[in-house]
Amino acid sequence: MTVHITAQTAETQTTRTAGTVEVVQHPSGLPARVAPIPLPNAAVGRVLEAAYAEDAPSGDLTSLLLIPAEASATAELRARVPGVFSGGPIVEAGFRFHDRSARAELLVAEGEPFDAGAVLARVTGRAQAILTAERVVLNLVQRMSAIAALTARYVALTAGTKARIVDTRKTTPGLRELERYAVRCGGGRNHRFSLSDAVMAKDNHLAVLTGGDASRLTGVLRAARERLGHTTHFEVEVDRIEQIEPVLAAGVDTIMLDNFSLDDLRTGVALIDGRAIVEASGGVNLDTVSGIAATGVDVISVGAITHSVVNLDLGLDVVIDRGEADPA
Repeated sequence: MTVHITAQTAETQTTRTAGTVEVVQHPSGLPARVAPIPLPNAAVGRVLEAAYAEDAPSGDLTSLLLIPAEASATAELRARVPGVFSGGPIVEAGFRFHDRSARAELLVAEGEPFDAGAVLARVTGRAQAILTAERVVLNLVQRMSAIAALTARYVALTAGTKARIVDTRKTTPGLRELERYAVRCGGGRNHRFSLSDAVMAKDNHLAVLTGGDASRLTGVLRAARERLGHTTHFEVEVDRIEQIEPVLAAGVDTIMLDNFSLDDLRTGVALIDGRAIVEASGGVNLDTVSGIAATGVDVISVGAITHSVVNLDLGLDVVIDRGEADPA
């Protein structure tokens, strides 16, 4: 496998060599990062199918009435504000959903920063189909690019540390695959995708499991660990320093330090001393993330990057190329 790394220039650069891993260098001076793991076509199809069934269940009455079937158009996806792009697969598949002959040209790469006024993509096809597809594509790409942009801010604030920014399950129902892909476009990483993917014992689980008897913690966790297959990850949340050693003794893979102060995070990292992955959670925002990263934790989970974003302002400008409206 060949890896191509581009040099830093005034604009973000991305190699596009077939069969290679793309590596992106941002003008901010942050380290180059591997392009995001692609968004599965099946996920794109499921989301678009549901979205268009909701938005145009019997077709787009306005476009069918006003726009001649033979009219074609070119549309430009333009940024009204700065951001980080995510959603190329949505642009390509979204406009082809109603017109298989539509052509979409992506003008920025996934994860690439853009300025206000930038043209992000250009689409040519049947005018009726472009107008029908417009709102669904915009809704999704606006949200995905907002997530990527916010994630990139968190990643930039942890530069120079080993901490990874990861998402949570606090996602929009039905859009989890798209939103977690957007996190990857912003340079973040993904936590477990669903409840079925890993064991994560949190405070309520532990309360039921131990019956409130802290002395049982190691035993019950070790017994649970022994029932799991060797590939299944086991994470346990703690909210007090004194829980760390009993949890470590059970042989878990990750310990989540929940709502710890910076001093307690440093103490927790020192106690764990490489015997498990250390995740910090709770109280994470743009003002606190740098200090949390500096404590030496391995992972910082941030629910805000998916549940608190404000969609970016993107617009679609359409120009009719040919075909005349029927005055009748």
